[in-house]
Amino acid sequence: MSTAELAPIRFDTKIAVLLRDDLAPWQRLNVCAFLVSGITAGQPHLIGEPYEDADGTGYLGMLRQPVLVFQGSKDVITAAHGKALGRELPMSIFTTDLFASGNDRDNRAAVAAVPRAELDLVGIAVHGPKNAVDKVLKGAVMHP
Repeated sequence: MSTAELAPIRFDTKIAVLLRDDLAPWQRLNVCAFLVSGITAGQPHLIGEPYEDADGTGYLGMLRQPVLVFQGSKDVITAAHGKALGRELPMSIFTTDLFASGNDRDNRAAVAAVPRAELDLVGIAVHGPKNAVDKVLKGAVMHP
């Protein structure tokens, strides 16, 4: 059977990243990479099989489903954070303070020093049932 004859794979869940719309391009890329790493670390079952090219060279497995990237204002991200917490969805976060740090230990300390309601979120990533993730992202738009 050729690849063209295979039926499309449908997913019951969604992985979504929501970035603040006032970030510089390099910040958006950096935050997105960190947030997706959090989802994969917390949800290892989302990682597919390793890749191999025609010469037998092996490569790491990647997420087995698409990651959708959205953007929104600070208020949209704050609201999404609260909705994701309320729905108990697996979530990774990135705050403004993390731009000043260069390692995981200091990043965790920066987050731990701020009460949840005062986190200056610049991005979140969530994974869960499609309809729940869609409700969390209400008000956000697809990243251009």
